[in-house]
Amino acid sequence: MTEAILRSTLGARTTVMAALSYLSVLCFVPLLVDRDDEFVYFHAKQGLVIWMWGVLALFALHVPVLGKWIFGFSSMGVLVFSLLGLVSVVFQRAWKLPLISWVAHRI
Repeated sequence: MTEAILRSTLGARTTVMAALSYLSVLCFVPLLVDRDDEFVYFHAKQGLVIWMWGVLALFALHVPVLGKWIFGFSSMGVLVFSLLGLVSVVFQRAWKLPLISWVAHRI
C-alpha cells in the first residue's frame, strides 16, 4: 500500500467524515458534504468502490453452485478493505488500497 500526500486540516470532523466513508452506504455522506477536503474525498471514493463491490457481491448469490462461495470471498474482501481503510483514517494517513484505489482514481 502506498500513501498519498493530501491537504487537509485533519480535525475531528475530518476524521469522522473520512471514517464514515468505510461504513457501507454511509460513504455517500462525505461524498456529498465534504467534497472540498482532499483527505475526506480520497477516502470517500475508496469507500464508494468498496460499497459497490459489496452490492455487486449480492448478485453472485443468484449464481448456482458457486454463488455462495463468490459471495463469501467477496464479503471477506469488503470487510478486510473496510477495516484497512478505517485504520488508515485512525492513523490520519491516506493509504492507497490495492486495486480499490486504482478503480477509485477512475471515478
